[in-house]
Amino acid sequence: MAKKGKERALRGRAGRMQGGRGSGRATKGAVRLWGKHAVTAALNNPDREVKRIWAVRELLEEMVDAGEIEIPEGVRVEYADAPDLARLVSRDAPHQNIVIECDPLPELLLADLGAPRPEAPIVVLDHVTDPHNVGAIMRSAAAFGAACIVTQDRHAPPESGVLAKSASGALETLPWIRVVNLSRALEEMAEAGYWRIGLDGDGEVTLAEALPTGPVAFVLGAEGDGLRYQVGQHCDQIARLPIEAAVESLNVSNAAAIALYACATRSQ
Repeated sequence: MAKKGKERALRGRAGRMQGGRGSGRATKGAVRLWGKHAVTAALNNPDREVKRIWAVRELLEEMVDAGEIEIPEGVRVEYADAPDLARLVSRDAPHQNIVIECDPLPELLLADLGAPRPEAPIVVLDHVTDPHNVGAIMRSAAAFGAACIVTQDRHAPPESGVLAKSASGALETLPWIRVVNLSRALEEMAEAGYWRIGLDGDGEVTLAEALPTGPVAFVLGAEGDGLRYQVGQHCDQIARLPIEAAVESLNVSNAAAIALYACATRSQ
C-alpha cells in the first residue's frame, strides 16, 4: 500500500500505550473484544461503533497493508507490546496482539428479520449461559446460513471478548435477538410460519423425522437442565438426536451444529 493510502487507512489518533493506561475493566457500557478474527469482523461491521484500538504496531500495519481492515475516522489507536495487551483482557485470553473497545451492537427485534426463508433456520437458546457455547453456536449458525440466534436478555451471556473469540467473527454477521419472554417469542415464530423443534434426549421422534420442508426454529436448552417445561410446551415437536445409549448427551454447541447441518442438507 502506498504511504498516503496507509495514512488514510490508519487514520485515527495514534499514540503509545503508557504504563498500562487503559488496562483493567472496559469503559462502562462498552465491550472489549480481542483476537484477529473477532477484531477484523468488528472493524468491518458498519453497525459496530469502535472507539479504541490497542495493538502491536507491526500487526496493525500488516492488517491495514493487506486490506483486511480500515480504521474508521476518529478511532483512537494506541500501540503496545503483548504484555501490555494482556492486562486489557481476561486472564490468559489469546488476544493475538490486538484489542478493541466498542459499543454493543444495536438491539434487534424478530420483526426485523422480515419474511421467513425455508433454508434459513432460527436457533433459540433457553438459558444457555456459557459464552464459549453461545459463541460456538453462533459460528455454526453463521456457517450454515441461519437467520438469527434468539436468547433471553437476562439468561444469556452478554457481548464479550470470550464470546466473540469463540464465535470467530460470527458475532458481527449473525443477527442476535434478545427477548424478554422466550415463550412469547416462540409464539411469534409460529405466527410467522416457523415449525418449532425442541431438541431433547427424550424426544418422541428423531430430528430427521421431525424436520419439515418449510421454515424451522431449533430450540435448545442448557446442558444438564435441558429445555424448561414451559419452553418445551411452546414447541411443535420435541426431537432427539440418534446417538448411542452409552453417551448420555452432547454438548449443546455440538447438538446445534448437527441440527443446523441436518437442516442445510434436508430435501426441499
